Order: sequence, then structure tokens, then C-alpha cells
Amino acid sequence: MDEVLLRSLTPSVLGILVRRGADFAAAEDAVQDALVEAVRVWSADPSPSSSSGGDPVRDPKGWLVTVAWRRFLDATRADAARRRRELLVDEEPAPGSAPAVEDTLQLYFLCTHPSLTPSSAVALTLRAVGGLTTRQIAQAYLVPETTMAQRISRAKRTVSGVRFDQPGDVATVLRVLYLVFNEGYSGDVDLVAEAIRLTRQLAAAIDHPEVAGLLALMLLHHARRAARTAPDGSLVPLAEQDRGLWDTESIAEGVEILQAALARDRLGEFQAQAAIAALHADALTAEKTDWVQIVEWYDELARLTDSPVVRLNRAVAVGEADGPRAGLAALAAVDDSLPRHTAVAAYLHERDGDLATAARLYAEAAPKAPNLAERDHLTRQAARLNALRRR
Repeated sequence: MDEVLLRSLTPSVLGILVRRGADFAAAEDAVQDALVEAVRVWSADPSPSSSSGGDPVRDPKGWLVTVAWRRFLDATRADAARRRRELLVDEEPAPGSAPAVEDTLQLYFLCTHPSLTPSSAVALTLRAVGGLTTRQIAQAYLVPETTMAQRISRAKRTVSGVRFDQPGDVATVLRVLYLVFNEGYSGDVDLVAEAIRLTRQLAAAIDHPEVAGLLALMLLHHARRAARTAPDGSLVPLAEQDRGLWDTESIAEGVEILQAALARDRLGEFQAQAAIAALHADALTAEKTDWVQIVEWYDELARLTDSPVVRLNRAVAVGEADGPRAGLAALAAVDDSLPRHTAVAAYLHERDGDLATAARLYAEAAPKAPNLAERDHLTRQAARLNALRRR
């Protein structure tokens, strides 16, 4: 059975158990057990008998619901609440097709509840909505499995008293999904692909222009993935990337989704970011990039978010559109303690022909880089400019 299909069914199966009366934490554990059982049973026999809970080929969701509910009841029997336990056992539905109620959106809201920290919301979303195992999530975030298990358990306890049908905040869900997307790839889970899958799933559950904007942004960024690193693993800046390696199908899909979202005239930050990414994707060469329009979109984005990171990126765009000195003037208004501020200053000074200052700033920026690839790139930039100066 396709693992992606199993994970896509996770939120609806979990929602059904909660609506039947299971508390969220116990229901989530039961669904995880059912997923493990599905992999075991279906790998051995893709058409197990109805005694296993139905026919997974015709109705995999119904099979998972039946098995998960039985796992929940097994756990319930070990609890002290005998009266409630007996009521639940009496109410056990017969195996068969699962109800058509769609609870995906409510699960997104629950897993990104404001009472959770960002890291806990990410972990709970990946497990309860994404269907990943605790081990997979731990590997992806490079932490011990026991640490991740504790984080997920705390998150489930935190939201255990939240009503399942309580309205949620779409913006919070989107921020959590964007956090997942920006983690990239590690372990045996591609978090970029997982974030795109979860955002597609959210887009199917709710008609919202910012959900579409985030999906478009993810697709447009992901389209450049093959060109971002050289064969030796070194970072390749956008201007130097081989655009023939870009995924044109993802670009076309992202642009189409973005255009439909923008047509609704309800602009949000993810739509604005996607518009900037689309302008980069539209340029056949780096020299043909429409920097003037990109600056205009950064102005919109700054108005929407008032983010210092947006103003930092805007300074780069201004430097491309109006010249490096204009970019440096824009950069002067940005807090110099901001990550990557020194790297941006180095780039703009290089564009302005001040190689000595640029080399010094690249060297200063390298130790502040957030990852090894970026640090190595900045170190090489400093060495390159120093070599040029010695000629």
C-alpha cells in the first residue's frame, strides 16, 4: 500500500475517532498504531480478509478507522473509567465504509493551537496531520527520538482540553507549514515535499487566497531546488544558477495558482512573497529580472508585515534596480544586528566596486551564517575578492 496514501488519510481517520468520543491524545496514538498495522498487514497481504477490518483495496480509509478504533478500545479497557469504557465498547460500529465527514481543517487548527510553541506545533502537525512517525520527525530535526516523543506528548496534553470544533486561525497554520518547508531535507523525510503535500491538503479543505499563496510560494521555491547546489555541495547563488535545471512544471503550476489567488484582490504576505518568486522564475536570465517590479512587491510586503527581514531583502532589490549605492542607503535604515545584514552589505559594496570593504565584510559575515553551506560560500567570496585585489 502506498505510504503517501496512508499519510493522506491520517487526518480524516483521526477526526472520525475524535468525533466518536475519543480524546485527541488517545485517538492520535491509536491512529499511529493503525498505520503501523497497515504497513505490516498490507505488505504481507494486500487484500486481507474482512476480519482485519474490511477490504483496504476498496476502502483503505474504512479499514484504518476500524483498526484504529479497536486499538483505542483496547487502550481504553486498561483505564480505570469502567463505565465510560463499557459504553464505548457497546457503541463500537461494525466494520464498513467510513463516514464522509472531513475533519482535516479542524486538525490543522488543533495542531497549531496558540497555546503551543512553534516547535511543538510543527512536531504535532507532522505526526497527527502528516502521519509521520516520531522516529521520522526526530531524524528530520536531528534530535533524539525520546526528545521528540516528549515534545509530542507535551503538545498533545496541552491541546487535550481544546474543543475539536473550535474555530482556528488560518494564518497560524500557514506559519507552521512554512516552518516545516524551510527545514529542507534531513533524515529519511523530505520536509519540503511534506510541507507541499500538507499545504495542498489544506488548500483542498479551505478556499483561502493566502493558502493558495503559500502553496504557490512553495512550488516556485522548490522548482529551483536542483540548481541551488553544485555537485560538491556548495551553494549556488540565484544569479549564477543554471536555469535549465529549474522545474518548469512546478513554476507553471505555482504561477497559475498565484494568479488565481491575486485575482481575488485579498492580498496577503504569502501571495506577495510568491509574486516576487514568480518574477525571478519568469526571467530567462538573471540580467532580465524585473527588479523594479520586485521592489514594488517588497514595498507591498513591508506594508503587510513591517518585517525587518523584508526590509533587508528589499535593500538587495533596490541595489539591483537603482544601483548599489541606493541599496546601501536602503540598508542603512535596517537594524545591523539582523542575521545576514553583514552579508548583504558585503554584496552591495562589491557591486559598488569597493572590493576591500566587501572582502572584509564577507569574512565577518561567514561565522554568523545560519548553516555550513552559507558559511562556506561567504568564506569563498572573501577569498575570491582578496585574490582579485592581489593581482
